[in-house]
Amino acid sequence: MIPEDLFYSEEHEWVRVEGDVAIVGITDFAQDQLGDIVYVDLPAEGDSIDAGSVVGELESTKSVSDVFTPVTGEVIARNDALEATPEVINSDPYGEGWLLKVRIADEDVTSGLLTAEAYSALVTG
Repeated sequence: MIPEDLFYSEEHEWVRVEGDVAIVGITDFAQDQLGDIVYVDLPAEGDSIDAGSVVGELESTKSVSDVFTPVTGEVIARNDALEATPEVINSDPYGEGWLLKVRIADEDVTSGLLTAEAYSALVTG
């Protein structure tokens, strides 16, 4: 199930916009492809990030995957709970498994992102 209230990147990240803050995570499709996630590396609070750039890594029992940011701005929070329990990304990718909160620099944050319908078409072919 792909939540309708989020926006998506072609790299399988999701974005929830709340005012001037974007919450970012990876999609259920992405976590399923990765397998059991065992390690998370995320940028520090205060880091400036640019849309489309690599901002971290997720390591699973299968592989290591880059985390791309779909938005530009400043990291204002990171989900530090994932250091101890990275598997939460597998069990709740759209909730407790969020990765970053970013203060949005670009007012048109959702341009270039996919709707739930478009993302569904991307992953189902």
